[in-house]
Amino acid sequence: MSTAADVKKALKGGEWLIKESSSFETFIPEDFSEEQLMIRDMCNQFLDAEIYPNLDRIDALEQGLMKSLVTKAGEQGLLATSFPEQYGGLGKDFVTSTIINEYLGAGHSFSVAIAAHTGIGTLPILYFGTDAQKEKYIPKLITGEWAGAYGLTEPNSGSDALGAKTTAKLSDDGKYYILNGQKCWITNGGFAQIYTVFAKVDGDKFTGFIVDRGTEGFTQGPEENKMGIKGSSTVQLYFQDCKVPVENLLGEIGKGHKIAFNILNIGRLKLCAAALGGARKSLSGTVEYAKTREQFKQPISNFGAIKHKLAEMAIKVFVAESALYRTAKWIDEKEHELLSAGKPFSEALLGGAEEYAIECAMLKVYGSEVLDYVVDEGVQVHGGNGFSAEYNISRAYRDSRINRIYEGTNEINRLLVLDMTLKRAMGGRLDLMGPAMAVQKELMSIPDFGAEDETAFAKERKLVANLKKAILMTSGAAVQKLMMKIENEQEVLMNIADMAIETFNAESVLLRVMKLVEQKGETACQDHLDIMRTYLYDAADKANKSGKDAVNSFADGDEQRMILMGLKRFTKAEPFNGKDARRRIADKMIAEGKYCF
Repeated sequence: MSTAADVKKALKGGEWLIKESSSFETFIPEDFSEEQLMIRDMCNQFLDAEIYPNLDRIDALEQGLMKSLVTKAGEQGLLATSFPEQYGGLGKDFVTSTIINEYLGAGHSFSVAIAAHTGIGTLPILYFGTDAQKEKYIPKLITGEWAGAYGLTEPNSGSDALGAKTTAKLSDDGKYYILNGQKCWITNGGFAQIYTVFAKVDGDKFTGFIVDRGTEGFTQGPEENKMGIKGSSTVQLYFQDCKVPVENLLGEIGKGHKIAFNILNIGRLKLCAAALGGARKSLSGTVEYAKTREQFKQPISNFGAIKHKLAEMAIKVFVAESALYRTAKWIDEKEHELLSAGKPFSEALLGGAEEYAIECAMLKVYGSEVLDYVVDEGVQVHGGNGFSAEYNISRAYRDSRINRIYEGTNEINRLLVLDMTLKRAMGGRLDLMGPAMAVQKELMSIPDFGAEDETAFAKERKLVANLKKAILMTSGAAVQKLMMKIENEQEVLMNIADMAIETFNAESVLLRVMKLVEQKGETACQDHLDIMRTYLYDAADKANKSGKDAVNSFADGDEQRMILMGLKRFTKAEPFNGKDARRRIADKMIAEGKYCF
């Protein structure tokens, strides 16, 4: 059992790949404080009272409704949680703000409006604004009196954000920046009061500005008719000789990329949280439906094929939750470390999110894909009824699809995982060379057939350690072989990213279950053990497949055979009866009528 003596300094971003973590120092959702549980319940109550009864009105974009709901959330303090007390905020920690994003995330279009408002709509001013800008805007944004929006994307610059064409030129009298251009897909754009907008000063210096509704030369287009999140206000913004006062310059001229990309790190983690909230809600609704829908004279929840689906959904939700809060706590700890070192609040949280940018990218990918999986299988369990607008699963299915696109497409985020890791290694922030050489040496040596480790979770811990070796071996071989060309081999980069995502998730769920067993005993944690062991067994196969796909695309001959032998060795899992484990997981949910882990 872990003790306080085991506590080590928090891992740096990406360091989980080369160092072992202890369960004792891993934060898990079961560690939520009483206050955090109360805030979670407040979110659930708000959705039950204000959102679910009004979903059709919200989707119809009823004039003034969404803005009034944002204001109501502000009145209950749900917008102010993580903002400093000096601006009227509650000054709570990053984990608490993550909880709010997760549990309001089940609110369909409303969750999109709230996440955009509290995130990209407000944080740029909090982190990069002057004292005067913060004092003018933040208090009204965190009460919901004003709503915020963010203008980065343009018709011809999506993933390539720095390719924006909107321009800003200082007026002759030096009082205004004159903006000309267009922004698209602007969430909250139809009712926001404040917009963070990016333009190029003198045609090349990418810069942020605060633009108020009603500014001369600033107009908006009609609401977009979208496939999903229909109740989320989405418009185009137009700037025609728009006169933005010089005091509304946000940050430094030419440093707008710092605002754009740093805000995305936090946004990616919180998108995972919101997706997780939506997945949990959809899964509970699907369990409830499976219990009441009868075919062949019995509930469909009795059938093995349905149990498999329900269990697989639950496994993915539990695993995503484990990885999410492990990372959220790391960011929180880094923030406090930077505050203790004398950094101002804005730099501290940005520094925490930047430190774990790799993990945020992985969470964004996995969280959005978990939600897609859950709602897709939810429709399948509902059968023909799932295709009917009368059942909420159809709305959840349509609303889910956008999550793999915004906050950086999942393809972009996969590419970033290895790119950021290698850059940190080359910059001396992450020592990959030593561990990679050790793996290479191990491959050349005779396997150790000594006495087996019989301590608790020894086999699971060994599997996770081996999956890390598989990543180091595969990525090391790819870098050696492809050198500077590796950035053009996007398929290889994405294969390795998938190995990393599976391994980080596997370690996160293992540490969570180890901690639960240490606290409650093995007998009380049988369901959690089933979830963890099923995921690890499958993760080994998925890592093997991704690794083989990568290796087969850049290696041949003896080199290829050697690496593939290493992959087989490092991704070997003990035989496991996943069918029975999934049935037990599903039976637990069926008995309780909801996701209950």
